[in-house]
Amino acid sequence: MLPSMAETKRKRRDAESARTEILDAAEKRLVIAGPSGIRLQEVAADAGVSHPTVLHHFGSREALVDAVVARALQAINARLVEAIQASRGEEVEVAAMLDAVFDAMAGSGHARVLMWLALEGRPIGGGEVTLSEVVDATHTLRKSKHGQKKTPPREDTAHLVALASLALVGLPVLGPSLLRNSGLGSDADSMRRFRAFLTKVILRYFAPPEP
Repeated sequence: MLPSMAETKRKRRDAESARTEILDAAEKRLVIAGPSGIRLQEVAADAGVSHPTVLHHFGSREALVDAVVARALQAINARLVEAIQASRGEEVEVAAMLDAVFDAMAGSGHARVLMWLALEGRPIGGGEVTLSEVVDATHTLRKSKHGQKKTPPREDTAHLVALASLALVGLPVLGPSLLRNSGLGSDADSMRRFRAFLTKVILRYFAPPEP
């Protein structure tokens, strides 16, 4: 069991502020110990609220974990959709988007959390977060790149998004071992080269081939 992260005095706050502070406290513990390491009493102490307050906002430990993951993924999805919509689909832009998502997933520890949830057989974010908006934005960009040529099927776009997502979630957790076992380096430079390769693979199917 993790020790209390903060001896915070309870104070009055509005409902939205309390909910946000509970989510922030739970997220810190979730990244360190995984879903099974969440204890509502400890989260309450970290957030400076009572245990009944946590239950009032979320109802259960499982619902709190789902809310933490959903909030993180919704933020990443929103940033990604915004970047795609502002993009022209050039290699440097796609590489920057992939790097930003990778850094967010690795730096925050959310990649490990998603792995934990998958191993427990639980839907990601309580089933409330999907990649459909990312697929839609990516497909719109792909269609613009094809111009008058035949539009690629949306399923292909969904496959590209799924491929990138699998890589970006798996890399922070399994990347060093997989690259090393493949005869590649496992340092930061090797990871960057792999991400550059992934960008080229995605771009190969992103736009129509040159005549």
